[in-house]
Amino acid sequence: MDSQKEALQRIITTLANKNDEIQNFIDTVNLVLKGVQTNSTKVLSDLDEEFDSLYSMLDEMKESMTNSIKQEQAHKTQELQNQLSQCTNALESSEELLEFASRSMDIKEPEEFSKAARQIKDRVTMAAAFRLSLKPKLSDNMTHLMVDFSQERQMLQSLKFLPVPKAPEIDQAECIVADNCVTVVWRMPEEDNKIDHYVLEYRKTNYDGLPRVKDERCWEMVDNIKGTEHTLSGLKFDSKFMNFRVRACNKAVAGEYSDPVTLETKALTFGLDNTSSHLNLKVEDSYVEWDPMAGKSQESKVKGKENKGSATPSPKRTSVTSRPSMGRGSRDRFTGESYTVLGDTAIESGQHYWEVKAQKDCKSYSVGLSYRTIGKFDQLGKTNTSWCLHVNNWLQTTFAAKHNNKAKALEVAVPDRIGVYCDFDGGQLSFYNADTKQLLYSFKTKFTQPVLPGFMAWCGGITVYTGLQVPSAVRTLQKTENGMSGSSSSLTSIPQ
Repeated sequence: MDSQKEALQRIITTLANKNDEIQNFIDTVNLVLKGVQTNSTKVLSDLDEEFDSLYSMLDEMKESMTNSIKQEQAHKTQELQNQLSQCTNALESSEELLEFASRSMDIKEPEEFSKAARQIKDRVTMAAAFRLSLKPKLSDNMTHLMVDFSQERQMLQSLKFLPVPKAPEIDQAECIVADNCVTVVWRMPEEDNKIDHYVLEYRKTNYDGLPRVKDERCWEMVDNIKGTEHTLSGLKFDSKFMNFRVRACNKAVAGEYSDPVTLETKALTFGLDNTSSHLNLKVEDSYVEWDPMAGKSQESKVKGKENKGSATPSPKRTSVTSRPSMGRGSRDRFTGESYTVLGDTAIESGQHYWEVKAQKDCKSYSVGLSYRTIGKFDQLGKTNTSWCLHVNNWLQTTFAAKHNNKAKALEVAVPDRIGVYCDFDGGQLSFYNADTKQLLYSFKTKFTQPVLPGFMAWCGGITVYTGLQVPSAVRTLQKTENGMSGSSSSLTSIPQ
């Protein structure tokens, strides 16, 4: 009976998975159908625009050439009319002189005849008719403004749809995921010298494998990539994977997308647990700030409500009393002078990294790890269940590694940003200058329980940066160094 149920359950699971696949495919096909309609309308519109642009260009060229012919016609007409006018005037003057000369031939009086002959001679010498060029200034030839569009006509007749670039192929083996950057590398299945640029799209996901139609983030786009690789930098890896796809574009058209690939971008992402933080701490997302007035309004509400049998004597200058257990099982709020907040995600295995940046005027803060069992009055580093770097800027600056109420002074400058590396399985907690990757200090221990990121802030605030991969430089240091030689044996322990 049980075996039949198990077999039936497997069949049900198989059918359910297959139904999900089919439904996903149906959603995909429906999107494709919708895309066909949308894209057809677009390419028709684009075709109209291209031909309208061509018509407009031809009209402009025709108008320009027509104007050239008309200008040439007007120029020749003007020149020839000027020449014609000059010749007409010269002819009239010459005819008048000819008539005068003919009449002079009939003069009988010698003196008058001599006078008329001299006048005729002078006028002939000055006559325009003898200075004219009797050759047309310009010809009637207009062949230099003739056109022959036979070659262009052949080109127009050969117009066809531009070949669509083939889909690129992403070379997953060449893609690199490191230091919160992703380098995507692709190639074309065959050479295409008409490609102008590439378009890369990506999106974060928690699902391995092919992208899903539903319940996914929108694709983000990087356009106008000239080469066949691109690096996305400064990413926050708050999802386990990222999908990538790329397509090639020529001057007019974009090709199909490549087959999408999924690259793992897993990194530790956690928030700050407001439910257990000290009441004098103001916690917002990844930022915590000491607020001396924050717990005052709670004081009257919780006063006298402590479980006296389990209460721990409060240190001096206690700003608030404890309050009933809240959040995460029996985890009480930190109280007294333990201005502490823990992360909301436990580390039980693996290698992880995060960074912390303090405000410039923060008087005191700590960064480290803690077991869940740390007491509500306990300060980070003062118990055998917590480890930290502590920075004190009050009066004079001190920088120390702390564990089990013992401190190791660090002879290095306090960095602007502290990187925290936790190798749970290897039993190592290391701190780095996040900018230079200089190793500040390393604890070697054996973690016997899940650990939580821990933070303390007093008179100021700190910001926590998560979703970070273990930097390559840190990985290299971990391979070449087994902890820090300066780690004192007094701070190296195996908590029970």
